[in-house]
Amino acid sequence: MKKAPFYCLVALLTTGTLVSCNNSPKAEKQPVAQAAIEFRKDADLSLIASNGDPIHQIEIEIADDDYARETGLMYRQELGADQGMLFIFPDEAERGFYMKNTHIPLDIIYFNADSTAISIHENTTPLDDTSIPSNGPAKFVLEINAGKVKEWEFVVGDRFSLNK
Repeated sequence: MKKAPFYCLVALLTTGTLVSCNNSPKAEKQPVAQAAIEFRKDADLSLIASNGDPIHQIEIEIADDDYARETGLMYRQELGADQGMLFIFPDEAERGFYMKNTHIPLDIIYFNADSTAISIHENTTPLDDTSIPSNGPAKFVLEINAGKVKEWEFVVGDRFSLNK
């Protein structure tokens, strides 16, 4: 006597009964609320003209580990007028940033190891994943609100000083 077909039939009937008993409506997909990411002041940063004159001082959040550098200002909805993020890398090398998952238009300034600006990219496009190159070896990258470079008349050759 073959019992395998009998057990298969019982398994199918049991499964069908269990599935048909589930008469609850399907859960609708709800959007996940993104918690606001608060600015964390780590230091003050002074922008200095190439002739030594002060340009402007801002509060900065420092991104100096892999996770912080990879996340940057992504998912944030705002950045204060006198705030920014300074990315600090362990070495000086060609860099490329992009705006993927970044909702705030930014000015991006690349600096070499002695804190001198080597390139500036103004008014970057939010949510764009096109690489924005440093155009030279950079150790530091500063992200500030779009339009601030022009407002403060900051140019290539100017510098920064970190005040912790």
